[in-house]
Amino acid sequence: MKIAVIGVTGLVGNIMIKVLEEQKINISKFIPVASEKSLGKSIYFNNQTYKIKSIEYAISEKPDIAIFSAGSKVSKNYAPLFAASGTFVIDNSSAWRMDKNIPLIVPEINADILTRKDKIIANPNCSTIQMVMVLYPLHKKYKIKRLVISTYQSVTGTGVKAIKQLENERKGLEGEMAYPYPIDKNVIPQGGDFLDNGYTSEEMKLVDETRKILSDNRLRITSTVVRVPVTGGHSEAVNIEFKNDFAVDNVRKILSETKGIILQDDVENLIYPMPRFSEGRDEVFVGRIRKDISNPRSLDMWIVSDNLRKGAATNAVQIVKYLIDNII
Repeated sequence: MKIAVIGVTGLVGNIMIKVLEEQKINISKFIPVASEKSLGKSIYFNNQTYKIKSIEYAISEKPDIAIFSAGSKVSKNYAPLFAASGTFVIDNSSAWRMDKNIPLIVPEINADILTRKDKIIANPNCSTIQMVMVLYPLHKKYKIKRLVISTYQSVTGTGVKAIKQLENERKGLEGEMAYPYPIDKNVIPQGGDFLDNGYTSEEMKLVDETRKILSDNRLRITSTVVRVPVTGGHSEAVNIEFKNDFAVDNVRKILSETKGIILQDDVENLIYPMPRFSEGRDEVFVGRIRKDISNPRSLDMWIVSDNLRKGAATNAVQIVKYLIDNII
């Protein structure tokens, strides 16, 4: 199995190679790729040292799988070139997610739709992944009608520059700004660019990607994305309106029995999900589950996950494993 990782020196790229090691993917040839400024530098993977290669070199090697984490522009330019040579591309950017011909995959939910013809596969947005992991089993049982989503997103979702901004501010240092305002001791109600409808691009990803993954364009969804000064993972307050009646105890039972989800919902002992404890974990944590007192068919819950792991790298590697086990 010949595997290339495009964007290997980035924040998510670093986690991707870590997860590939942890999952013990059997790789016969590993091709690390990064931008020109990183060419020739060394990285350590699976107890070996590798020199970083150009993306053109990686294409010429015709890897079985190429995992992209280098931004939409790189993906748009190069993913089709890999695909044309027979490589399966798993892309972590937003470039292909809403293309009707490209599958948008969370393995626990819809990996079974993949075929040998699907050479480009989109990895969803980090906030979407953790949320649909919780929504999917409930949608199957009770049929979701409407979602009201508020996210509290880690600065790690923006990248190294944002982490550095937070660190500098906490040390009282001047530095490059990833956000238009200070992030320490602050919350910023903006993720991505503002669109004509008043929503941001990150908010519309939650709307559009959720509908696509759950295969239900009738879902009514509204969202607000907020950046907060934490590094452990993304948190989400989600209000779900169902078409069918439900019991909260049954909801808890369904979620506690769903692979990849950990129920933390014991308010008497102050147990609930927090990004402080999700960091470095692959599971999605859910708690604060309660009936909406304003609507008998609505439910409130709190969802937390490490956005760099299940929200990006781990989900991509799970797709790799599915391809190896079932398609390649």
